[in-house]
Formats: sequence, C-alpha cells, structure tokens
Amino acid sequence: MLVGSDEGAQSGASGPAMSPAQSRAARGLLGWSEADLAAKVGVDEKLVRDFEGGYGDPPSGQIEALRSAMTTAGAVFTDAPNAGVHLSERRGADEGTRLGALTTENDR
Repeated sequence: MLVGSDEGAQSGASGPAMSPAQSRAARGLLGWSEADLAAKVGVDEKLVRDFEGGYGDPPSGQIEALRSAMTTAGAVFTDAPNAGVHLSERRGADEGTRLGALTTENDR
C-alpha cells in the first residue's frame, strides 16, 4: 500500500488520507477523469496518475488535497471496518433522478 510521506500530515494522524484504490473509486463515482481531479486541485495530472498507479511517494498534503476535492463534490471515504468510498446522499443538483422517482415524464 502506498502511504506517502508525512509532509503536511496532522500531528497524531495515522495512515494515508486515502488509498490509491479509494481515489480511483471516488473519481469513478463522481465521473471525473484524472485530468478533472488534477485541475480541481491545481496539481499535475501525472501526480494523480502516479498516486493511483502506486508509483512514487507524494506528500500526504497533496493526497489530502485530492481527497478534499472529492469529498467536497460528494464522495464519502470510510476506513473502518473496511476502507471504501460511496457518494453522499446529499450530493446536490447534479445527482440525477433516483430510480424510485423515475416516471414516464422524467424518463427521457
């Protein structure tokens, strides 16, 4: 597992801000490309690609910035009992129509 350096980490914080797999999953749920995430955070797309591919050792502050951007957009990261990610129930206007709310009027 890629941990990253402790640069920018909070005192007493343990473990990574998110795993590469959580980052890929969150981007997928949000419909973002590597370039989209990089642009939202103001980092090079290579940082996102390398982190998610398990290459390099980016500072944890940069990993936290990636996580923060996805959290702001509605991604919810979980650590215990299992690491994962899901979308917030309150994502905002771009959430779309929930399955139970589909009608012939909005099914276009």
